[in-house]
Amino acid sequence: MSRLTYAVKRAMKMDWHKMRKTAAQLHEKTGKSRSWLMQDMLKCALKYNAGYMDYKIAAMYKLNDEQRSTVITRGISNNIVRRMNNKAFWHNFDDKTTFNTLFAQQVGRKWLRADESMTLDALRAFLEDMPAVLYKPLEGSSGVGIVKYERKDWESDIPQFMDKLRALGPGVLEELLIQHPEMARMCPYSVNTVRIATLLGDKQEGIVYAFLRIGNGKVMDNVDQGGMAARVDLASGKLLTVAADKAGNVYTKHPLTGTEIIGFTIPFFEEAKAMCLNAMHVIPEVRFVAWDVAITANGPRFIEGNSFPSHAVPQFAAHYPDGIGILPEFRKFIDI
Repeated sequence: MSRLTYAVKRAMKMDWHKMRKTAAQLHEKTGKSRSWLMQDMLKCALKYNAGYMDYKIAAMYKLNDEQRSTVITRGISNNIVRRMNNKAFWHNFDDKTTFNTLFAQQVGRKWLRADESMTLDALRAFLEDMPAVLYKPLEGSSGVGIVKYERKDWESDIPQFMDKLRALGPGVLEELLIQHPEMARMCPYSVNTVRIATLLGDKQEGIVYAFLRIGNGKVMDNVDQGGMAARVDLASGKLLTVAADKAGNVYTKHPLTGTEIIGFTIPFFEEAKAMCLNAMHVIPEVRFVAWDVAITANGPRFIEGNSFPSHAVPQFAAHYPDGIGILPEFRKFIDI
């Protein structure tokens, strides 16, 4: 494909409305002109396969070309997934009941498939000793559709509760995990999970990166639900950086608990790494997986595995003060 043909096809796929909206936001933030920002976004789209969100969260408007070439943009991330992960095997991660069955030992909690096949007796038995449960859509991402229910929501009328669950569509009910007290010290309102990405690369295999995802008052810690993230040192399990959210806000302390971000140490981090390194061989056809790991008082537990990991979390500008992104870490494992 010629560069001109590629440029035309790329331009046709662009969301010009959202690009203009992003340019307006960045104009207010940086003082740079809207026209310059639009032209620069277009340049980054054509040269680095960057979307408008890549441009914003990686602060590409203040990077030089050498720095920009180290950003893992949406296009690069998508290419990695297509190369590394056989789509015929994605269902092992995308279907939460399949995942919970495959990784039962690492999941380590009770769960029940919540769909038309669910019986009243099975639901009663599942809820009998539960103080609270989570409902998750059978397939989904970014925390969308997840609902927390407490005993008061079902104890007076379990048949009605079953009807409510069925109306939500196929899903899974899960026992609520109790996180390690140290993780609750960071933020007690959500289970704060460690995202650990493993890669069965052509050059080597292992962990590419780890980030702690931190809630900000909601049930979920996901950055698409208002949460934040900080980079984890793979050797020590300590947070290396400030926390940042998708809106570009930066935190040195948690805004609700006052807990210091930089230097916070994740309990059982070595065990969490070992769990992910073992699990990455279970479905070798899916070679690049981002595992979401909860830390309990008894050790790490899987929340889920992502066969199409978001590239947003490991690319927030606040995590790379020198402007050098995370792409060099991937190049240790594969050629890009």
